[in-house]
Amino acid sequence: MPASEPVRLGRKRNLPSCPNPLFLAWLTELRDQAREKGLKIQFTYQKAISSLNKYPLPLQNAKEAKILQNFGDGICKILDERLQRYRRENGPDSLPEGLPPPGRPDNNSLAPSRKKNAAGDQGKEGGGGGGGGKKKKKKRRMREYVPQKRSGGYAVLLTLYRQSQIAGSKGYMFKMELQAEAQLLCDKSFTVPDLGSKYTAWSSVSTLIHKNFITKTHNPARYSLTEEGLALAERLESVEEDTKDCSEGDREEARSEEEVEEEECGAGLVDLTASDDEEEEDGTSPAERPTCVAQQRSEVDGMSFSGKPQNSQATSRKPNAGCLLPGAYEVILCVDFIETTGGSNHRKDELVKELQRNGVNFDVRKLNVGDFLWVAREKVAPVPGQLRAPTGRELVLDYIIERKRMDDLCGSIIDGRFREQKFRLKRCGLRRPCYLVEECGSAASHLSLPETTLQQAIVNTQVVDGFFVKRVQDVRESAAYLTVMTRYLIKLYQNCTLICRSRELEGDGGSDEEEERGTPSCSLISFAEFNHGAVKNKCQTVREVFARQLMQVSGLSGDKAAAILEQYSTPHSLLTAYERCASEAQKEKLLSSIRHGKLKRNLGPALSRTVYQLYCTQGALS
Repeated sequence: MPASEPVRLGRKRNLPSCPNPLFLAWLTELRDQAREKGLKIQFTYQKAISSLNKYPLPLQNAKEAKILQNFGDGICKILDERLQRYRRENGPDSLPEGLPPPGRPDNNSLAPSRKKNAAGDQGKEGGGGGGGGKKKKKKRRMREYVPQKRSGGYAVLLTLYRQSQIAGSKGYMFKMELQAEAQLLCDKSFTVPDLGSKYTAWSSVSTLIHKNFITKTHNPARYSLTEEGLALAERLESVEEDTKDCSEGDREEARSEEEVEEEECGAGLVDLTASDDEEEEDGTSPAERPTCVAQQRSEVDGMSFSGKPQNSQATSRKPNAGCLLPGAYEVILCVDFIETTGGSNHRKDELVKELQRNGVNFDVRKLNVGDFLWVAREKVAPVPGQLRAPTGRELVLDYIIERKRMDDLCGSIIDGRFREQKFRLKRCGLRRPCYLVEECGSAASHLSLPETTLQQAIVNTQVVDGFFVKRVQDVRESAAYLTVMTRYLIKLYQNCTLICRSRELEGDGGSDEEEERGTPSCSLISFAEFNHGAVKNKCQTVREVFARQLMQVSGLSGDKAAAILEQYSTPHSLLTAYERCASEAQKEKLLSSIRHGKLKRNLGPALSRTVYQLYCTQGALS
């Protein structure tokens, strides 16, 4: 076996640092500032930093850096201004830009360092020179998250903080309430995304939850600040109060940065193909990343960079306005898409043609409950420079219609959908639900249920459940009724100022006095909230599941179930009440005296005994 080769000892050579430390520090500062503002110019600064790190020679001024990649006139101008300011502050005889500070070894030389390395004394196996050692990775320091001013996260944090400082505050806010209050502090809409984007200012809430600044609990959702969020919000509030004037040098620097940004993005151009779906390195949500296009769009929308309104037709539409004035909206009939597709195409095409022939302004969309309803849509003028007109707000009028043909009524009674639909219509938030029943004539005699049973179900819907029922003969009469209703509602609401209300807010119910007088309600919910709250398979509360259980009992209608829920909101509370009863007879009569409906009739001993047997019988029910 050949003798082993002698170990070759070598010294590790110090890698030279950047010969231009001041330029590197200034570019790093500019990059970090652009990243905090969400500007895409940060990537240009990063490329310039990479080029500067690779350049081995010192630069006496920024003009010499033009030979490097990604160094344009704008970046060189900023660096020259900072260099002149540095020399004014430190004297004209200050160190040249390329030399290292005194007291440190000259790392600008390309020759290997003669300073003995401690690691070289111990010796390492491998080739000669300094190639044996591995370069230690520099651990990246995580930058603290601070939302940009007037962004979605900034507005949400400040709103929750200010609400928590109010005496007697409940300590949390609902979604609709939070959006309405935070909109005043945000330049971007919380409900309507910008053109070409699917994100709104509300998208930043997921970032705040992920970074543990706010918490989301309960259903409906309640949002509150964590300890970290409270500390950050206090800092934002202190910065908001301390308004400082910008120095003249900072203004010149800001103007130079804008020149660089225009150089990279193209000044005066509106990019209609820009996408907000790009993921940035700092992990912020797309809603907090205004680009050059977004800033130009904000000027088009009638708001300058300083936030002052300018002369523009778009200024009449303020996202934070809480009401729709007369003449600022139009009444539109909304038709569920199921009523225009599938099934009998001939009959459904006839409905659409009749509405078009009658000149009804209607819109086909997905409705999670009901077949027809009406919305008051805000009139919004097109904005110059935008491809599409901004989306106007929509408030749902208090009228909703469920259309039933006799064969559909028969099928829904058999499979249980009929009772469920009535239950969902009553809790959808609209005060005037209606059933539109189409008679089938002789076809009703060939259905699975007797015609008398179907007629009795219709009468019970009107008398017992309290729905308004309109009977028509065919599709043409249905279209005629929808036409008349549309024109009636247009006249009814023509002089009304509509106010947006939220079903989530406590104590925000309908006015019983308005219903008794027959006057139209001007406090309406938005279409987005209505349709979201009417989702059939959404997560349900214990109270809702309990109500569904009770309604499975024969003879226990929605009004009776609601009356029971007023006193016993959960099965646990009902079972606890049964345990407090002294005897079996008292348990059976526990619910008999509960009053329900408009006539305030007693629930009765029969239903009370049935419910008791359902929840308290051990084993199978006989």
